[in-house]
Amino acid sequence: MASGLPQVSGPRIEARIPVAFPLAGGSAALIVAALILVPLGAVMVTAGGLRAPSSADLEALWFTLWQAAVSAAVSCALAVPAARALNRRRFPGRAALIALMGAPFVLPSIVAVTALLTVFGRKGLVNEALGALGLPSVGIYGAHGVILAHVFFNLPLAVRMILHGWQAIPSERMRLAASLGFGPAEVARHLERPMLRQVLPGAFLAIFLVCLTSFAVALILGGGPRATTLELAIFQAFRYDADLGRAAALALAQVAVTLIALGLAAAVTAPPAFGAGLDRAGERLIPTGRARTAKDATVIALIAAFLLVPLATVLAGGAGQIPRLPASVWQATAVSLAVAAGSTVLTVALALTLATAGRKWAEAAGMLPMAVSSLVFGTGLFIVLRPLAPPAVLALPVTLIANALMSLPFALRVLLPEAKRLAADYDRLAASLGLRGWARLRFLTLPRLARPLGFAAGLAAAFSMGDLGVITLFSDGHQQTLPMAIYAMMGSYHQNLAAGAATVLTAITLGLFYGLDRIGRRSDDM
Repeated sequence: MASGLPQVSGPRIEARIPVAFPLAGGSAALIVAALILVPLGAVMVTAGGLRAPSSADLEALWFTLWQAAVSAAVSCALAVPAARALNRRRFPGRAALIALMGAPFVLPSIVAVTALLTVFGRKGLVNEALGALGLPSVGIYGAHGVILAHVFFNLPLAVRMILHGWQAIPSERMRLAASLGFGPAEVARHLERPMLRQVLPGAFLAIFLVCLTSFAVALILGGGPRATTLELAIFQAFRYDADLGRAAALALAQVAVTLIALGLAAAVTAPPAFGAGLDRAGERLIPTGRARTAKDATVIALIAAFLLVPLATVLAGGAGQIPRLPASVWQATAVSLAVAAGSTVLTVALALTLATAGRKWAEAAGMLPMAVSSLVFGTGLFIVLRPLAPPAVLALPVTLIANALMSLPFALRVLLPEAKRLAADYDRLAASLGLRGWARLRFLTLPRLARPLGFAAGLAAAFSMGDLGVITLFSDGHQQTLPMAIYAMMGSYHQNLAAGAATVLTAITLGLFYGLDRIGRRSDDM
């Protein structure tokens, strides 16, 4: 097709960003690598080499692995029927329900735990109903509470991953199955089970990895001798025992377990082997009969109730407590907003620089934070910075940096596909026009990447608002973020005020996430 655009002749030119971006990408990669590897090196030096683990350390390691495996298995087992029902049924509000079901994954951990306590806690809805029936109450603290909270968090993630697997089955395969007269058993055997064999291992290991590094859940619902994770053991050795050597040794064990899990996840994750389709509208083989319809409706209703009722309960109960919140909560809210704003800007700047560098080493540097949890990172930073300044003075800057680094891999994974497409489509044209540096960023990169940038910024802001990790190591209690203030109120048995503060945190977190995402989408449409 004729065009007024300049033509580039000669040998094929590999699509690459102009020189300024790789140089900036190299600087960003060095900064990220130094911020991760220096604290990790400090942890290794402080650990003083390998030491024989105590029985308590081995119990923490075993419980960490066991609860993560059980949580991932239960999440995936519940997600399969839920994803199947959502895939083959259409009803008013289905899209909104799927979007709302993802709320627990975005919400701060402490808000979700507060929500579960309103339903399953000592004075929650479940125990009140059991008491009215004359039945004994159930407890939420301990191993079963940790697993329940992790399922609550990660079930939406499992549902979305498995639902995407169902939607990825080409419609031509479904049409062929219909023409051959396949019933539900044949469809399950030839289409659904092969898809699940491809999708479930990746979903299991993704959730397993999330549960390995969960801190707030174990801090609030666990903590006993038989319900202590490695993260919680690091915190206890650091905060209560002042044993930096043991904390460092546990941190190394945490890093090793995380790296093994990451390696397994990379090894087993693979796309379904159905071949390519023609991208036609999806075909659904809907089982007929009232019994199957009722079964799907029941599954959807139960999963939705499990995920949404706790959130609705804490929001309904907490809204009336907002006027009673003390001034300290609003001060903590302002601190959290300031930290989230700085963390989001830093995350997006690093992710954009690394994603547009067009180099494998930039991607590798951006994924380095996945090798450590925020608590391990905070332990290393504490060791490095302790001789330089009082920890309390550095609490907020360190929390900002830690939140940015922990959000970086997620933001980078959001930006990379679009950044690669941008390079492939526009690099030659930009080079021929001499478009580079600030001009390229303003007129090409930012407009074309507005949508993923908005989504990445929303994720970074939401994660930072809800973080309850590094701040617990550095703060002396006078400088609090909103999650830390909520945890303090829960510890002093002010559950009503904690619910009110959790409502504020929920509103701000969801507002930031959806607001920044919407800004990105609107900018992309302009």
